[in-house]
Amino acid sequence: MAIELTRADVLGFRVRAQQLDRTAGTLADTAVLDLGVQDTGADAARWALAVRGVDVAPDEPGLATVWTVRGAPHVYRRADLPGMAAATAPFSDADAGRRIYDASKPLKAAGIPNLAALDAVAAAMRSIVPAPTVKGEMSRQLTAVLPEPYLRYCRPCDAVHVHEMPFRLAALRAGLELQPGTSPPVLQPIPGFAVADAVPERLDVVRAYLRLFGPAIPKHVAGYLDAPVADVTAHWPDDVVEVTVAGERRWALAADADRMGAGPAATTRLLGPFDPYLQLRDRPLLVVDPVRAKDLWRALGRPGAVLVDGEVAGTWRPRKAGKRLTVVVEPWRDLSGAREAIGAQAQRLAAVRGAELAAVDVPG
Repeated sequence: MAIELTRADVLGFRVRAQQLDRTAGTLADTAVLDLGVQDTGADAARWALAVRGVDVAPDEPGLATVWTVRGAPHVYRRADLPGMAAATAPFSDADAGRRIYDASKPLKAAGIPNLAALDAVAAAMRSIVPAPTVKGEMSRQLTAVLPEPYLRYCRPCDAVHVHEMPFRLAALRAGLELQPGTSPPVLQPIPGFAVADAVPERLDVVRAYLRLFGPAIPKHVAGYLDAPVADVTAHWPDDVVEVTVAGERRWALAADADRMGAGPAATTRLLGPFDPYLQLRDRPLLVVDPVRAKDLWRALGRPGAVLVDGEVAGTWRPRKAGKRLTVVVEPWRDLSGAREAIGAQAQRLAAVRGAELAAVDVPG
């Protein structure tokens, strides 16, 4: 018989699984690093770690930034990079074609398999980057050595470039990481790198999604990875149990099932726009109101989320003038009881960004 869970049970489980209820931790025991922390925006990954009790310097040697899931920059433990390269690789040629979007069409027309194309781009990148290289220079050199099916005309630049997604998804296969904080990005070789022969269970992306965002269905994981549902289903773990959430059938790892009925987790956090907690693919479960969801997950200029006891209770934006930082909150409900905790979070954010907290604006 399926385990019955409430929405509050699921949100509470995810808060605890993602360690948003703790005050201190280490890189080694930070669960979200098993799946990766997206580093989009100012100090995004550092702040995501800070709200989980881990303060790191911008050049923390134990971390590395690489392009992986959805072609976005993600931060991982440096020691995990070989395993993550294997874990985040496409499951199949069809999966690779889906992940590289429109780049697949000219490759198919030329009779080039998508996985072979990624390997070819990776080999070319590896030969081009013996030392730190700016992305634009890397692209220029790649364009000179790769044949036409790999290239596209870029209207904004009025130039021919390598397709963007193969470029990004081949970089880790080539053993390249991003220098933290560089814009435009600078790529450099990862010392002693080789892709792992097998995926460590801890880093398996399907299992990690279930650990952090469970209970879920294959469609949720496929959306997170930009992979076909069929490929995710083929890699679905055997050790799962069926649960229901508001009558909907889902699955959770058997090892987590006993921890899913504990209800809400008491905590207040200012989450960055791309925080792992907001990367779920069942967004209506977290934000029921579609108008508010559209604002929170807008394509450009996303706000952060004010998380109170697992619920998104409002949005926030930073306003920086010189070294002074103001945090402006747009509440979705009365936040007077959380005002002190929000202020403490804002103070910590200012410290991470090397700024002085000027004010915290919480209307109401």
